[in-house]
Amino acid sequence: MALDVGDVRIGIAMSDMLGIIANGYETYIRKKNESDFVYLSELIKNNGIGTVVIGLPVNMSGDEGNRAKIVRDFAAELQKRVDIPIVFQDERLSTVSAERILLEADVSRNKRKTVIDKIAATIILQSYLDKK
Repeated sequence: MALDVGDVRIGIAMSDMLGIIANGYETYIRKKNESDFVYLSELIKNNGIGTVVIGLPVNMSGDEGNRAKIVRDFAAELQKRVDIPIVFQDERLSTVSAERILLEADVSRNKRKTVIDKIAATIILQSYLDKK
């Protein structure tokens, strides 16, 4: 499972059983409290997830900025609740790629807003799977 963690939404993607193909799962609207972690923990448990891949927003220079720290802190909180590995995947340009895909598919601006995080999570997960 992959997560594209944002302040308002979390894009979620899952792979097939063989770990070959990433599929968008949903765009979760954050509640900004314990319920986010409860929801994700239950999702992980109910789907038999073996690893969580979290997109790490690294600057184009390769340095980690404030946003990367926020995502690392989020991952640390999630790790307290699940007993599976959490790994990071460089997510540089994943949202840009997702936006390009949606524009090429002629998806309306309003619809893009609701699915872009899910698509970005799918790109993050597919990058991780391809690397494996």
